Amino acid sequence: MWVRSTLTYRASFVIMALGNAAGSGLEFVTILLMFSHIDELGGFGLPEVALLYGASATALGLADLLLGNVERLGARVRDGTLDVLLVRPAPVYVQVAADRFALRRIGRLTQALVVLGWALAALPGDWAPGRVVTVAVMLVSGAAIYGAVFTLGAAFQFWAQDAAQVQNAFTYGGNAMLQYPPTVFAKDLVRGVTYIIPLAFVNWLPALRLLGRDDPLGLPGWVDFLGPVVAAVMCGGAALAWRAGLRGYRSTGS
Repeated sequence: MWVRSTLTYRASFVIMALGNAAGSGLEFVTILLMFSHIDELGGFGLPEVALLYGASATALGLADLLLGNVERLGARVRDGTLDVLLVRPAPVYVQVAADRFALRRIGRLTQALVVLGWALAALPGDWAPGRVVTVAVMLVSGAAIYGAVFTLGAAFQFWAQDAAQVQNAFTYGGNAMLQYPPTVFAKDLVRGVTYIIPLAFVNWLPALRLLGRDDPLGLPGWVDFLGPVVAAVMCGGAALAWRAGLRGYRSTGS
């Protein structure tokens, strides 16, 4: 229904999608401006940084398009409109994610895919099937990890009721960090996003494998392939947290 209503005014949809793409594209413009003055950033060239940017932004774009609306759960808890969803014969999570589905977010995803495509074309080396599969797995696993973070943040709002900005710090803030090489950050920060909140598995570790570079923490090579496992564990934990939050929810009585 929301897609149909959006496409009813196609000119407005195109303008909003282009605006969404332009807004997210400014982040890459910043990177281009930096490389107009330098040749390398943390030992990485422009195509390599573009790979990091494109992979993280594509994964976030997919998660944001499908699950971005769950960040508004706190507002529903506060104004009582969540109660309406509880009496409908459909999973509450699906209803929250689909409500007011923002198709304009496809602009962010398209812009990220354009940068990722350019980076893959600009990087040297043959694209054997194994490397292509690694890229595909990286994007799917990264989207699942971001989706799990979205869900964990939404589940937390059952108790906090107003924590959308905290959630954004890990999703959009994490994406901003993952767009740059891990070598420009302190090792303690890299350890934090590897062992505590494993955002490094979105793009850093698989991309380092693609680029033939060692990771700054000196982890074994097989760790680079753990993205799907990390995504599955995080999605399982997010599902349990959502279920616990929904069970503990106390209606406003509206």
